[in-house]
Amino acid sequence: MFRTRSRLFVVGAALLVLVGACTTPSPPVPPPPPDLTEFHDQRIAFEPCGPFATTATDEKLFANKRLDCARVQVPVDYDNPGGARGQVAVLRIPASGNRIGSLFVNPGGPGGSGMNFVAAMAASKPLWTEGTLGQRFDVIGFDPRGVGASLPHLDCFTDAEDDERVTGLDSVLDQDSAAGEEQAREIVRRCAASAGGEDALTSVGTRETARDMDVLRAVLGDDELTYLGYSYGTELGGVYAEAFPEKVRALVLDGAISPGKTPIEMTIAQAAAGQESFTRLAQECAKAPDCPLGTDPARATERFQALTRPLADRPAPTTDGRGLSHADAVIAALAGMRAEALSPRFIKGLTELAAGRGDILLSLRDQITGREPDGRYNGTLDSFLAIRCMDWPRRTPAEQTDVLRRIREAAPVVDDGTPVEQSHHVCAAWPKPPSRTGPWLSGGADLPPTLTVSTTGDVATPHQAGVELAEALGGSLLTVEGDQHGVSLVGGNACIDDTVLAYLVELKTPPEGTRCVL
Repeated sequence: MFRTRSRLFVVGAALLVLVGACTTPSPPVPPPPPDLTEFHDQRIAFEPCGPFATTATDEKLFANKRLDCARVQVPVDYDNPGGARGQVAVLRIPASGNRIGSLFVNPGGPGGSGMNFVAAMAASKPLWTEGTLGQRFDVIGFDPRGVGASLPHLDCFTDAEDDERVTGLDSVLDQDSAAGEEQAREIVRRCAASAGGEDALTSVGTRETARDMDVLRAVLGDDELTYLGYSYGTELGGVYAEAFPEKVRALVLDGAISPGKTPIEMTIAQAAAGQESFTRLAQECAKAPDCPLGTDPARATERFQALTRPLADRPAPTTDGRGLSHADAVIAALAGMRAEALSPRFIKGLTELAAGRGDILLSLRDQITGREPDGRYNGTLDSFLAIRCMDWPRRTPAEQTDVLRRIREAAPVVDDGTPVEQSHHVCAAWPKPPSRTGPWLSGGADLPPTLTVSTTGDVATPHQAGVELAEALGGSLLTVEGDQHGVSLVGGNACIDDTVLAYLVELKTPPEGTRCVL
């Protein structure tokens, strides 16, 4: 039923998977009703994390005895808190020193697992366990509803189908009107069946996750929220802040989503940022005589297209037999530009592709789309779809076609050379209208000082978006010079980490104009 990778236009999907976020219209979240006391006062018991694992990767990470886990009950529908209940799964690194409180972490997406992210940090970054961060805070990673170990659960496609397509809001359904409508309806049927019905499926928007986060704050005993959000997590943090301004202690928002752009405008801006990152990468690569993109950066896009466009009809062979499609190569390119540490692997993959093989690029594609070594997917793509179908306006076929055309114009590196097809929006059959109808951040809340971290060469969330978010929140901005998506407390950069920790621990914001260099 679903289009194969050879003719699937996934540029927007790839960008959205990488960024984990875009702006979207929404009014401020209304305050919780008084009868949420039952949820705020519930008692939870932390236990070993092993039973909470949903992937092979989690099974290894969650075996860490330094971690403990629990489940928190939340209303599926906050307008009817006496009705069906969901569960938010929580993973904790208990503070090892003089505890300030909890630090809630969201890694982005939407659809990213906070449990997996925090467990990975515990395994690889001493700062998160025994360093200043781990000493002063219980570090909390949670799976938002629709994600990972939380309920409602989402599973819209089989692993085999995920191998053949990437689902995103700019994915192409069938050009034929009747067939496209049926595809959209089938997506809803599958997603609703996994979630437990249409009401559960339509409860997974960002507004509901922000309300869940306030329940978690109360259950864990924090009078105010201390929060670190990356990418889409900046949007979630901003939505929470406007819904519960009196409950905010500190917000670090890294890789910001612009509060002033529409989802379409942000998608185009992301495409342009991706092209700019590719140009910078090509300029660096061109210094080597064996650069697979050639020694003339001005022709690097042309060279990339020559390497990848044939894949739309003839995937490059890979060891596992799946093959590397054009869509796979595009996603691998965007993944390879997320961080300087990944760029050499991307260049090596292009060299391998020029020799006729696609294994390295396919591994990059798998890494960013959540494909586990055993062939199972971690559900990020399905969660992203369901969350954004409730966050963003649906497009007409004409609007969808125009978006796809504009993406190609902004980022020719992702253009497969085929005509842009008109199709139904993948959310067209969603059973309820989007829950947000205005700018997702109004900028009118009275907040304590916040800290936005924005990187100049971010391939997924343009630097200007961070400038705009800091202004909208009336907070501080830390500008980071470099090419990376997400930099706070993850890369060992003393300038960045010291600035962020001074804010989290002492609530000390950096002077205006502060800059760090990767």
